[in-house]
Amino acid sequence: MAKNREICTTNKVDYLSIRKAMTSGARTVDELAELTGVCTECEGCKNELDNILSSVCGCKKVSLEAVVNAVKSGADTVEKVGEITGAGTGVDQETGEECGKCKGLIQNIIDLGR
Repeated sequence: MAKNREICTTNKVDYLSIRKAMTSGARTVDELAELTGVCTECEGCKNELDNILSSVCGCKKVSLEAVVNAVKSGADTVEKVGEITGAGTGVDQETGEECGKCKGLIQNIIDLGR
């Protein structure tokens, strides 16, 4: 699981704000800029936004593409996506407890189909 940290140093936008925007449906840098205020020009934005956008589950290293493909193949619940991809089934390295922080994003992907 990724820790919260500042991504956009110009506008002081952190990782969790970006993930929340993704859970609301943002899938592109432009959509993130609109929802969070990331500048898209500073080093944090240039170096990290594409990687953040392409990842769903950090615990299991599951990509957005893998989750979208699972949904397109018929996975219509968070649990089914987890069975296929492993997303949402990880363990928090710090606490040793089930993480599941990506489940909201997985549900949004199911709802939007993208």
